[in-house]
Amino acid sequence: MEKYTAFGGENVNPAYEQSADEPPLYEETSFSGKAGNGYSNGDRSGHRDSRISVASAFGHNTLDRVPRIEFYRNAGSVSGHRIVRPSLQELHDVFQKNDALATPDTVDEMDESDGTPNDDVESVAPEQDKGGIVKFGWIKGVLVRCMLNIWGVMLFIRLSWVFGQAGIGLGIVVIALSVVVTIITGFSMSAICTNGVVRGGGAYYLISRSLGPEFGGSIGLIFAFANALAVAMYVVGFAETVVDLLKENDAIMVDTINDIRIIGCITVVLLLGISVAGMEWEAKAQIVLLIILLVAIVNVFVGTFISATEDKKAKGFFNYHASIFVENFTPDFRDGETFFSVFAIFFPAATGILAGANISGDLRDAQAAIPKGTLLAILITAVTYLAVALCVSATVVRDATGNVNDTVIAGTSCNFSVACDFGYDFSSCGEKRCNFGLMNNFQVMTMVSGFGPLISAGTFSATLSSALASLVSAPKVFQALCKDNIYTALQFFAKGHGKNNEPLRGYVLTFIIAVAFILIAELNVIAPIISNFFLASYALINFSCFHASYAKSPGWRPAYRLYNMWLSLFGAVLCCAVMFVINWWAALVTYAIEMFLYVYVTVKKPDVNWGSSTQAVSFVKAVNNALSLTKVDDHIKNFRPQCIVLTGAPKTRPALLDIAHSFSKTYGLCLTCQVFMGPRAEILPGMNAGMEEHQAWLNKRKRQAFYAAVASDNFRDGAQSLLQAAGIGRLKPNTVVIGFKKDWKSVDAADVQSYVGVLHDAFDFEYGVVVLRMSQGLDVSHILQAEEEMGRLALEQQAAEEMDFPQRSFKGMFKRSRKSSEKVLTRASVNVPPSAKVAKVNQRLVEASTQFQKKQAKGTIDVWWLFDDGGLTLLIPHILTTRKKWKECKLRIFIAGQADRIEQDKEEMESLLRKFRIKCTDISVIADINAKPSSESWKAFEDTMEPFRLHEGAKETAHAEALRRESPWKVADAELETLEEKTCLQVRLNELLQENSRAANLIIVSMPIARKGSVSDHLYMAWLDILTKNLPPTLLIRGNHKSVLTFYS
Repeated sequence: MEKYTAFGGENVNPAYEQSADEPPLYEETSFSGKAGNGYSNGDRSGHRDSRISVASAFGHNTLDRVPRIEFYRNAGSVSGHRIVRPSLQELHDVFQKNDALATPDTVDEMDESDGTPNDDVESVAPEQDKGGIVKFGWIKGVLVRCMLNIWGVMLFIRLSWVFGQAGIGLGIVVIALSVVVTIITGFSMSAICTNGVVRGGGAYYLISRSLGPEFGGSIGLIFAFANALAVAMYVVGFAETVVDLLKENDAIMVDTINDIRIIGCITVVLLLGISVAGMEWEAKAQIVLLIILLVAIVNVFVGTFISATEDKKAKGFFNYHASIFVENFTPDFRDGETFFSVFAIFFPAATGILAGANISGDLRDAQAAIPKGTLLAILITAVTYLAVALCVSATVVRDATGNVNDTVIAGTSCNFSVACDFGYDFSSCGEKRCNFGLMNNFQVMTMVSGFGPLISAGTFSATLSSALASLVSAPKVFQALCKDNIYTALQFFAKGHGKNNEPLRGYVLTFIIAVAFILIAELNVIAPIISNFFLASYALINFSCFHASYAKSPGWRPAYRLYNMWLSLFGAVLCCAVMFVINWWAALVTYAIEMFLYVYVTVKKPDVNWGSSTQAVSFVKAVNNALSLTKVDDHIKNFRPQCIVLTGAPKTRPALLDIAHSFSKTYGLCLTCQVFMGPRAEILPGMNAGMEEHQAWLNKRKRQAFYAAVASDNFRDGAQSLLQAAGIGRLKPNTVVIGFKKDWKSVDAADVQSYVGVLHDAFDFEYGVVVLRMSQGLDVSHILQAEEEMGRLALEQQAAEEMDFPQRSFKGMFKRSRKSSEKVLTRASVNVPPSAKVAKVNQRLVEASTQFQKKQAKGTIDVWWLFDDGGLTLLIPHILTTRKKWKECKLRIFIAGQADRIEQDKEEMESLLRKFRIKCTDISVIADINAKPSSESWKAFEDTMEPFRLHEGAKETAHAEALRRESPWKVADAELETLEEKTCLQVRLNELLQENSRAANLIIVSMPIARKGSVSDHLYMAWLDILTKNLPPTLLIRGNHKSVLTFYS
C-alpha cells in the first residue's frame, strides 16, 4: 500500500491506508500550498477523490473522522481492510511551526498482523488466491446439515420401541424433554452467535470466546475427538445394517465382525474422499442423502394409509384405529426398562444441532445462518419424530406373533390386546417373547412403509450423512483449536490448504482415529461417552450465555433477543443431569477429562485475550468485593502490609521489588510505582507506552503486584500524588517501600531535599516507611541498558550480514555473522567502561539484585526493635519467616534496656512475643546503647558531614549569613550541637550492628525520625547512612504508630 503524507510535511502516517472502498485521505486545510488532502493540486493522478463528508458534515476541515466500520475491524480481517483513526495525541497536540503535524509513528496493522491469538483476528487471510471460495447460506450450510444429523437411525429402528415401552403419553414427554434441552441450547447459541462476528471453530469458537481459553480449550479438544469417534460409530452402524442384508441373502464374506470392519473401512475411505474433494462436493453429497431420507420418511407416512395385508396384520399392523392409539397411550416398561433408561436411549437422536455451527467458517453469514438454520432444524425434526411416532403408535400393536394363523377362534374369548378386535389372537406373546410388534421388532418402519427397501435406503442415508457431517466437523473444530495455539504441540494441524483453507491434516488424523475404532467393531461402550461429550458442549454453550448475561458487560449486546439468562442456566443444569441419566460413569469420565484439560490450560496460561465473560465477572466481583470492604471498619487482626514500592521501572530495582513482594505476596497489596519527571509533552508518550509493558513484565515473573506511574515536574510532587491517590476504598496502600539513596553525597541538594521530603510526606500521610539498603546498591538500569544495546547491535549486525552476503550458504553466513558480531559487540560500542574493576562491581550488583529471589541459606533475621511503632517492625520479619524462601531463617530480637534490669526486660519481651504468637530463637537486651561511639566511628561520621557543614562559628557574622543565604541546605554548627546525642546514637547503633549482626541474612532496624524544621535533610541522610553502613541487607522500618499487632482474639 502507498503511504500518504499529511500536510505536506515529512511525517508519514502509515495508519491512514487506502481501504477496500475508499481512500481515507486527509481533508484538512493546506499549510504548504497543497490541496486539503495533502496532495498538490496537480498531483492527484492515480488516486480516487477522497470522501468529502468530513468537511461537509461539520462545515470546516478537520482531522477528525466520521464513524466508519473500517475503524472497528480487527487486524487481519478478511472482510475488509482495517484503518486506524487519528490518535488522541494527533488531535490534541499543538501544530508544529514547520508545517508538519507532530504525530507519533503508527503501525500499519494490516501489514504487520500475523494472525496470532494476540491480535484476536476475525479470520486470517489464507496465503493462496482467495478467488472461488465456497460459502454456504443458512439452508445448505446449517438447516440441511442439522436435519441430517438429527434424523439418525433412531428414526427408523428404535423410535417404535421407545413408544412401545413409554407409551404415547410418556413418549411425547421423552421427545419434548429432548427438544427442551436442544431448543434452550439453540436459544443460547443464537444469542452468542449474534454478539459479534463468528468465525471457524463452531462450538469451540463460541465457548472459548465467551468463557475464555480454559473452558474453550478443554471442551474443544474433547468435542473434536467426540466427532472423530462419532464417525466410527455411524460407519459401524451403517456396516452392521449392510451385514444384516448380507446375512439375509447368505452373502457373508468372512464373518460378521470382519465384514463390519471391511465394509466400515471402505466406507470411511469413500467419505474421506468426498470430504477432501472440498466442501462443495460434501454439500452436494449431503443434498443427495437428504432427498433419500425425505423420500424414506414420506414412504412411512404413505405406508400407514395403505390397507394392511394379511401378513402385515399378523405382524401387528392394522392401519389407523383409535383403540390402538388408546391401548398404546399408557406405558408398558419391560425387561427392567424405566422412563429414564428409555430417555437415555432416545436422547442421542436429538443431538446434532451443532452440525451447522461446526462449519461456521464456511458460512456466508454465520451470525444470521446459525440461529435461523439450527432452530428451524430443531422444530422440523421434532415435528417429524413426533409425527412418525404417532403414526406408527396408532397403527401397530405392541406384540404380534407374525403367524397369519393366529386368529381368534369362534367361540373363544380373547382379551390379550386390541388385536382381538381385528380377529387376531396374540395371547401367546404373554407366555413367550414374540418377534413382532412395537416392543419386539426393530424393523417396524420397514413393515409399515409403502416400499420396504426405501427404509433401508433411509437408514443408510441417515448413518452416512451423520458420519459425513462428523467427518467434516472434527477437523474444522480441531483446526480452529490448533490455530489458537492453546496446545502448542498441536500447532502442526493448524495449517489449511486450498481456496477454502481445508484442514487436510485434520482429515487424515480424523480418518486414522475413525479407522482405529472401526477395527474394534464394538462401540457400545464408547457410545455413551460420545453422547456425554456432546452434552458437555451443550451445557457449556448454555452456561456461556448465562455467564455473559450475568457479567452485564457492555459488550454483551446479542442481536437475537429470544433468550433468558436463567433459562440458559436451567439448560446447562439440565444437560448435566441428562449426562448422568444417559450413563453415570460416562458422565464422570467426561467431567474428569474436562477438568484435567481445564487445569492444564490454566497452568499453561496461553497468550490470548478474547474479552471473555470470565474476565467481566472477575471485574464485577472485584468491584463488589472492594465496595463491600468499605462497609466494614478496619480491624487490627486483618491488618496487612499494602505497599507503594518506589521502584521506578520494576526491572531496574529487582531487589527492592523482591523484598516487598516477599512480605506482601498473598498478604496484601503491592504497587510498583514510577515517577516520570520532565516536561509533560516529552514524558507522556513513554509513560503511556510503558504501562502495559511493565505490568506484563510483572506478570511474566509471577510478581503479584500492580504497576502505576505518574508524570510530574519533580520526584517529590509525583510521590505525593501517589501517596494521596493510590488505591481504592480499603485497597489503599499503608506502607511506603523505598530504596536508600546511595548517591546522596554527590547529587544536587535539591535531589536530597526531594528524597527526604518523600519520607516526610509519607509520615504526614500516616504511612509506614520501609527503606532498603544494600551495600552494592539497587539500581541496575545501566546494566539493562547495556544489554539492550548489545542485543540491538547483534540484530543490526545480523541484518547487515544477510544483506552483504545474500548468495552465501547458511553455514558460511553463520560463521561470518558470528565473527563480525564478536568484532562489533565490544564494551566500547555500548559505552560500558572497559575497566575490570567496574565489571566486577557490576557483577556483584547483578548478584545482589537477585539474592531475594533465591532460597535464603540457614541463618537469622536480626530485628532491632528499638522504638514501639505499632508493631510493623516486628510484623514484617514475622511474615518473611512464613515464606518458603526464608523458612530457614530464624528471628533474633534486639531491644534497648538498662543494665540493672536486663533479665526483667527480656522476660517482658518474651511474654509480649508469646501473646503475639511470634516465635524467635533469642532475645538480646542491649544495655550500653547510650555509650559514646569510638573515636574512629565518630571521625568517619565527621568526615561524611564535612562537605555539608556551614562552620559558621569560625566565621564573622556577615560572612556566616552570606553563606547561609548561599547554601541554606547546609548544616549549621548549632544544629549539630543540639542533635549531638541523637547523632551519637546512630553512630553507636552501627557499631552494635557490626558487632552483633554482621553475619545475619537480613537486618531490620527501627528507623529514626527527623522532626520537620529541626533536622536538616543532609544531616538526616547522614544518620541513615552511618546507621546502615557496611552491613548485610538492611531494612529501616518505622510504622505509623497505630497498632498492627494484637493479642486479643
